[in-house]
Amino acid sequence: MLAEGLLPRADMSCFNVNGFVDPLKRLPDLFRTLTDLVGHFTRTPMDVVVGVDFNVFNLLLERRVKRRGIPTAHYVSPSVYAWRRGRVKKIGRSTDVVMALFPFEPALYEDRGVRAVFVGHPFADEIAPGDGGAGGRRAARAELGLPDDVTVIALLPGSRMSEIDLMADTFLGTAVRLAESLRPCAFVVPCANRRIRDAMEARCRAFDGLDVHLADGNARTVLAAADGVLVKSGTGTLEAMLLRRPMAVTYRLGAVTYRIVKALKRSEFVALPNILSGRPLVPELLQDDARPDVLADALLGEITRARRDPEYFGEFERQHANLRLGASENAARTVLSLVKRC
Repeated sequence: MLAEGLLPRADMSCFNVNGFVDPLKRLPDLFRTLTDLVGHFTRTPMDVVVGVDFNVFNLLLERRVKRRGIPTAHYVSPSVYAWRRGRVKKIGRSTDVVMALFPFEPALYEDRGVRAVFVGHPFADEIAPGDGGAGGRRAARAELGLPDDVTVIALLPGSRMSEIDLMADTFLGTAVRLAESLRPCAFVVPCANRRIRDAMEARCRAFDGLDVHLADGNARTVLAAADGVLVKSGTGTLEAMLLRRPMAVTYRLGAVTYRIVKALKRSEFVALPNILSGRPLVPELLQDDARPDVLADALLGEITRARRDPEYFGEFERQHANLRLGASENAARTVLSLVKRC
């Protein structure tokens, strides 16, 4: 959005929060930003306000401006399929339409009288069905400076410092065990920013002898270069599926946050490939199960199956086709449907 010339009214770093505890620490800054935006949107004539993700903050913002007669749209649907389904009515009071990325989401809203539209997923449009093939893998490795004749494992522990603190050592410990079985091999970690890169460099020094390459951003290129992926739950699991990469999925939260999430969780799965297919398509190893030995065995098993079974990626391909609908165009049409002069 910044690259397209939009001007921010707040430092975007104030939104870089995760879980339940981090937002509480940033509450004064977030509240000041919320008050400023509501005032700006009501003083300046707006045809429609679109909240993009960051659900708690944006839904509060949308509710306040909607009360003032401004149409609102929310992109994308919160994960009501996974936890806190009671939020649906509150979401409906905040927004005139929810734009959903997954086909099973609109029914959860429509049953409660809230308008929701499945627009498709932009990643499924950006990644063509053949992008994960041998040619794409070679091109990605060339871009990252990785050799063609080794097994490459992508490690995606997260893009927030809280995730690095909780998961980086587990990911690197898993890499040590994988290296014993996949020689020759190399590991590559995408780093979202300089702070994350510095933290990963410090962590890697404790694992001397492990061949780890740190890439500046561009997680998708890292995934395309890989033969297998160890990834924290989130959109990285979807990108790995769209690129046809065998994966093991993991996550670890702080003890208090994990207990809260576990109590509220309603979905059987956390990995998007599993949620989309309705079955354990890829292994999920969470919290206390997120141990290097267990993670290494799980990923090795997936890599082996992918190499031996020609039908291994069949469900990946079916789900890709279901999501590839022209999401950005559909979302734009949905927003414009709220603008009276359109």
